[in-house]
Amino acid sequence: MNFDIVVACDSKLGIGKAGGLPWRLKEDMANFRKLTTEHNKEQNAVIMGRVTWESIPEKFRPLPDRLNIVVTRDASLQLPEAVLKANSFDQALSLASKHNAEKCFVLGGGQIYHEAIGHKNCQRIFLTQLDDAYDCDTFFPTFAKDFIEESCSEPISEPGGQYCFKVLKKSF
Repeated sequence: MNFDIVVACDSKLGIGKAGGLPWRLKEDMANFRKLTTEHNKEQNAVIMGRVTWESIPEKFRPLPDRLNIVVTRDASLQLPEAVLKANSFDQALSLASKHNAEKCFVLGGGQIYHEAIGHKNCQRIFLTQLDDAYDCDTFFPTFAKDFIEESCSEPISEPGGQYCFKVLKKSF
């Protein structure tokens, strides 16, 4: 199954700190929700690692109106009944396909992104590119040579930072 990556990163490709986001961007969250929930017939799937799953506040888990798939090697991890568990990235893609997901989005974290970015089924990166560097301990893999920019929004400024939305297409 083909998939897209959704990521927000700072000027040094930082994506997280201590299992969470080092920024709060209201418009970015609204864009994320719209992007990952819009569909024609079947719901979309979102694939994430265990740390990303745990970083989502409990009241927002599982992400509504999407098939949530968590990749983990922890067999004892307890997930809500509606959430699927996969022990590998490829198994997660297979589950998304098996459940007829219309689109599939990879949400991170770092280890999942590393596997996804080089995967043959990766099509696009929906990137929220922050202008500043933040104090991050998790980073997105270098990708510049493998993707070309399709579009870039006008700069957006909010109290959490300045950024733009980019769409990057894999250059096969």
